[in-house]
Amino acid sequence: MRKSLSFHSSVRYFKYIVLVLLFYPLTVLGAQGHITVKGQSITIKEAIMLIEKNSNYVFFYNAADLKNIRLKNINCSGPIDKVLNEVFANTGITYLIQGNDVVLKVSKTESAQQAKKTEIVGVVTDARTGEAVIGASVAIVGTTTGVITDIDGKFVIQAGPQDVLKISYVGYTAKEVKVGNRKVLAIDLSEDAQALEEVVVTAYGTGQKKASMVGSVQAIRPAELKVPSTNLSNSFAGRLSGVVAVQRTGRPGADGSDFWIRGISTLSEATSPLIIIDGVQVSSADLNALDPEVIDGFSILKDATATAMYGTRGANGVMIVTTKSGQNLDKPIINFRVEGQISQPTKTPKFVDGATYMELFNEAVKNDGSPDVLYSQDKINGTRMKLNPYVFPDVNWYDEMFNDVAFNEKVNFNIRGGGKKIDYFSSISVNHESGMLKNRSKDFFSYNNNIDVMRYAFQNNINAYLSKSSKLSVRLNVQLRDLREPNRGIDDIFADAMNSSPVEAPVFYEPDGITNHVKWGTTDRLITAYQGNPVAQLTTGYNDTFESTVIAALEFEQKLDFLTKGLRFKALGTFKNWSKSINKYSAGWNKYLLGSYEQNEDGSYSYTTNRVGNEVSTDLNSTNETAGDRRIYLEAMVDYNRTFGRHDVNAMLIYNQDELVNNVPGNNLINSLPKRKQGLAGRLSYAYDGKYMAEVNMGYNGSENFAKGHRFGFFPAYAVGWMISNEKFWEPILPVVSELKLKASYGSVGNDAIGGDRWIYQSTISTNNGWNYGENGSEGGGGIQVGNVENLNVSWEKAYKTNLGFEMRLFDRIKIQADYFHEKREGVFINRQGLPAIVGLTTKPKTNIGASVNRGVDATLEYEEKVGEVFLTGRANFTFNRNKLLNNDEVEHLYKYQNSIGKTFGTGGNHTFGLIAEGLFQSQEEIDNAPEQNFGTYRVGDVRYRDVNGDGVVDTYDKVALGYTNIPEITYGFGLTAQWRSWDINAFFQGIAHCTFYIGGTAMRPFFTGNINQSAINADIYDHVWKTTNTPEQNLTAYYPRLSEAGGEGSTNNNQTSTLTMRDGRFLRLKNFEIGYTIPKSILEKTFIKSTRIYVSGSNLLTFSKFKLWDPETGSSDGGIYPPLRVFTIGLNAKF
Repeated sequence: MRKSLSFHSSVRYFKYIVLVLLFYPLTVLGAQGHITVKGQSITIKEAIMLIEKNSNYVFFYNAADLKNIRLKNINCSGPIDKVLNEVFANTGITYLIQGNDVVLKVSKTESAQQAKKTEIVGVVTDARTGEAVIGASVAIVGTTTGVITDIDGKFVIQAGPQDVLKISYVGYTAKEVKVGNRKVLAIDLSEDAQALEEVVVTAYGTGQKKASMVGSVQAIRPAELKVPSTNLSNSFAGRLSGVVAVQRTGRPGADGSDFWIRGISTLSEATSPLIIIDGVQVSSADLNALDPEVIDGFSILKDATATAMYGTRGANGVMIVTTKSGQNLDKPIINFRVEGQISQPTKTPKFVDGATYMELFNEAVKNDGSPDVLYSQDKINGTRMKLNPYVFPDVNWYDEMFNDVAFNEKVNFNIRGGGKKIDYFSSISVNHESGMLKNRSKDFFSYNNNIDVMRYAFQNNINAYLSKSSKLSVRLNVQLRDLREPNRGIDDIFADAMNSSPVEAPVFYEPDGITNHVKWGTTDRLITAYQGNPVAQLTTGYNDTFESTVIAALEFEQKLDFLTKGLRFKALGTFKNWSKSINKYSAGWNKYLLGSYEQNEDGSYSYTTNRVGNEVSTDLNSTNETAGDRRIYLEAMVDYNRTFGRHDVNAMLIYNQDELVNNVPGNNLINSLPKRKQGLAGRLSYAYDGKYMAEVNMGYNGSENFAKGHRFGFFPAYAVGWMISNEKFWEPILPVVSELKLKASYGSVGNDAIGGDRWIYQSTISTNNGWNYGENGSEGGGGIQVGNVENLNVSWEKAYKTNLGFEMRLFDRIKIQADYFHEKREGVFINRQGLPAIVGLTTKPKTNIGASVNRGVDATLEYEEKVGEVFLTGRANFTFNRNKLLNNDEVEHLYKYQNSIGKTFGTGGNHTFGLIAEGLFQSQEEIDNAPEQNFGTYRVGDVRYRDVNGDGVVDTYDKVALGYTNIPEITYGFGLTAQWRSWDINAFFQGIAHCTFYIGGTAMRPFFTGNINQSAINADIYDHVWKTTNTPEQNLTAYYPRLSEAGGEGSTNNNQTSTLTMRDGRFLRLKNFEIGYTIPKSILEKTFIKSTRIYVSGSNLLTFSKFKLWDPETGSSDGGIYPPLRVFTIGLNAKF
């Protein structure tokens, strides 16, 4: 017997290793079809329950049959059938595996009258192809009697009518057949995907054995993408190593994440990865609409070996998604999932109230000595005391327009089944989202313009097996989106709440019984064109948008074993059509100003109003917009995959062509012309003895974007790998490091999405420009000018990628995968910056002159352990990338620290430059002794900047590269899942670091913009702004400069981009937390339900960040954007 550790020793050990119990009576580990059972005397039922909880298998049996059957010591490992053979040996229990269902039978003691054994003849064939299965094991259950099938799949065995034969073979699901009165048996076996070696989907949907792969590919289990979000991309953050993902907005229908593979490597606008679903190139919106329930495989292709075959399309990495197919099942599998959700903002800005607002405005006016009229103390007091909402308005525009919560619903129904000749998978998903906007339009009008999104997704996959060697597949994906929303943009509505004063006017004035329209409040402090009312702009109109996407694929596969074994041909044709129609309804609104007012004897107020301008019609007017495109893609592939002893050879050659057509080109001839591409791709790989691997990939692609002589590009990639753990000298280390593989790759990838006008290599003439001369420049006329200059050398942007990595397994429970990557971009298509104006060009020419480099590391760690009755799985991902600009043709600056070259860059290819702030001036003496600041006048309370170059003047020459870019350099995530009996719990954290954004906007720069006093003020400013009414001690801790109006003293100085406005965008977030309960089989065994799980979960629950004013993930300058949402979900998942 093993000795147990003391309690105190265990506690100390737990501090260093998460809940690891070293000694326990039984361990059952199941992952990817591999199960290990180790333990001592327990019942069969206990063993079954543990296997069920730690694998995807579901057992069906009569509990009474298993009573009092006990096991002795057992130690076995392998596929499910091997483990069950050991567990049930000499127990009289037989089993039948169908998919993930295991049916148990208990053989009764043979009676004395049992018939004598006779000769049974049978044949074993492949259920799909009908070919003989050679070497299959045929055994009588409960005995040691067994035979092996011959070269024709035939066998002969002595068995009685009551005997049960178990037929098994590697790669197939074991099958049990009762002999009965039959003398001849025909038995077919179906492939068992879980028993096969793990295969990862790579380029063009082909599978490669993970053990022999040398490219950098991240595969993720579909279950990890099932998070409480209506957009699939929101599950990427922190879960996929090498993928940088940030969610900038929570707006319903548009709340998907921005994501990049290994960050941004190019200066061009084409930074997004290529997304392929079932062989069809799709948009990120199509990916977001995909329900995780339909996903069968999800792979991220990161290095040149993995992406070179896509040539022009794979420069920024590739995401490949395959959807589920049918199965040869006796009964179809039906799955149903329903979820209800409550969502609320993670964090929204807070604003000062009306009275405080007026006090701050008066402070700004006094600071500047401005002639603007101050708010009277009577108005301030009346507002603070809330004497009358129309005379003394104090409007929180955000609260007027937004609720605290929204309610959403999701439903998915899918069915999977089929037979030998045809199988199918069908799924229907329905998502309903409602926004946080209040239904204010119903308060004034008959229509509802709140955000309401209905999304429908249909997936239908059918495989028809035309013969033993040929298959025809049809896949159809349909996405429908029906959206109603205000005709005012959602982000504009948020901005309106920021840009509107709380005290200038009420939402509306009381009806007077005469006017037949709403008397919307506004202010006369601005000219008429800028007089706004957020609620009026929100309610007076709506948009109805209907969007549809149809993706159809027809694939034919033919095995060519009659030519040579392992040869295969595949043809694929796909069609994608996207269409969008928007019906816009809008109406005018009438603006009213407060006229005179007086206080009545009873303390109430009487007032008059004046309309601004003429009466405006409030009838709805309608317009319509349409958009759409269609894509046709054709592909033909020849694939060869064969093993000769220790030699594993794979070769593939693909031809493809692609056409994209604008369905609504309008009157633009160029827009009506189709965009076409074509190319060849090939791969040759070789592995020897599972130890040494080499691979060559290539893409040869053509693009219309370039002139003759440059239209085709060749992009090769090379990779090698070494499975060190398969070497003999490694055997002593195997108990510790059970797997170790080193890999390296290098290659080039092209990018033809270089930007600029179509056929940018051609010269253009502009007829829309005129010329002027004369003393006042008033003389002149029309003429023509040179536009784009001809450049027949325009060519590909090329990426040269290097990848070094390793894969390791420790103690057979910890998996580590890590890669170092280096990518250099050359030939980036950018505008020339160094041309002087004297050249006379109206358009700066573009050339392939830009260059950049991007490098970093990404890693994944997975952990599995059994602690008592608790099964733990952990996962952590880490990505770090840092890019650097090598050439953007900029003219070298006088001070080299102001050069962009050598700096990092974010979206748009830029890094933010600004001044280094050294606090606020606290005295005139401090101003007199400081270097002169060349940004307008400044006084005590204004920002003090550093003289970087030491010339005694602070000016533009002192601006330096600040902080990081708006794209995080570090992305990480970690989580733990625990299963105990019927309960499971999951927690996942996600974070980013090395990310910078800058505060600004009207809410953070009060009175600086042309709005004057038309903007709300963030509450943080009141607490931390330099004020004349503060004590010296309070002003020493202030970090906002004194308030001033636009054009006032200090306004220009204080609003320079600087470290004062720079904010750290890093955060750590509890991204997801879920608790689930699976109803025990004993309760469901008398029903038609196979399994049922009930769960509750939450996303974006907690955020840990130095920045507290709004959600830092948005990167917003003032929080004026629809924030990411905190979502609480309750769901039910049932299988029938």
